[in-house]
Amino acid sequence: MIDHLKSKVSNLKSKIRNMDNVTIIAVASIITAGITTGIGSMMPALGEGRAVSKALESIAQQPDAAPTITRTLFVGLAMIESTAIYCFVLSMILIFANPFWNHFIG
Repeated sequence: MIDHLKSKVSNLKSKIRNMDNVTIIAVASIITAGITTGIGSMMPALGEGRAVSKALESIAQQPDAAPTITRTLFVGLAMIESTAIYCFVLSMILIFANPFWNHFIG
């Protein structure tokens, strides 16, 4: 069993050594796009949850200021959401229109 795993690992190492530049750029782009999408959607979601929580808390303390708080909340949520959208766009560029491929292909 252990010998079988060792042979698999050595085969994988030889495949990694034989990768060309385009494959390395593709793998790095996919990994980077995944990390960007993961962090870029997780952090704005936490920020939006915290903003809504504080807004509801403020409305509960001052119901007369609800329209102003709500308007400010929606503007803030749009700004926070734009960060997640920018991360998504960056991920799509890295996967489908990678600018680094031209340096290695041509």
